[in-house]
Amino acid sequence: MILYIHGFNSSSRSGKAQQLKAWLAERGREAEYRCPDLAHRPAQAIRQLEALIAEHGGGDIKLIGSSLGGFYATYLAEKHGLKAALINPAVHANVLLKAALGPQRNYSSGEEYVFTPEHLRELDELDLPRPRRLDHYLLLVEAGDEVLDYREAVAYYAGCKQIVHPGGNHNYSRFLEDLPTILSF
Repeated sequence: MILYIHGFNSSSRSGKAQQLKAWLAERGREAEYRCPDLAHRPAQAIRQLEALIAEHGGGDIKLIGSSLGGFYATYLAEKHGLKAALINPAVHANVLLKAALGPQRNYSSGEEYVFTPEHLRELDELDLPRPRRLDHYLLLVEAGDEVLDYREAVAYYAGCKQIVHPGGNHNYSRFLEDLPTILSF
């Protein structure tokens, strides 16, 4: 199973999720793909993802997480011993998203909700001081990320395999180009 984990206020309809789905379908691998629309509550989102992992019954599971999805993928990789490709991941999302407190709107679904201190508390429970299974991660960042400082991810995932591209943006403009590397990791 290839489990794509979307970012904050995103969905299964995000650009990278759709690109991955199409890429796999072109190669007859669409049955491997999963990308749930995650709840905005972190604890609920993790329960959704863990249910998919349990449903798959172990075996070959690859996590691909983007932004907040990278934060979730790190938690899941450590807990379940899975490999994860992390694309412009949020590091310490519980700290980063303090600025997001208040009304929010999902970019894809249009769902409106209020991001509260309880959301931050749930993120805090998922935060890891540092990843321990360094060989389980492939970090992919673009230095031009306008949302997150790529250097924080490079430092946090020190010792993991890393691909750092100059330029780019938070959407990770080289996603299709790097997809073979991501899927072979």
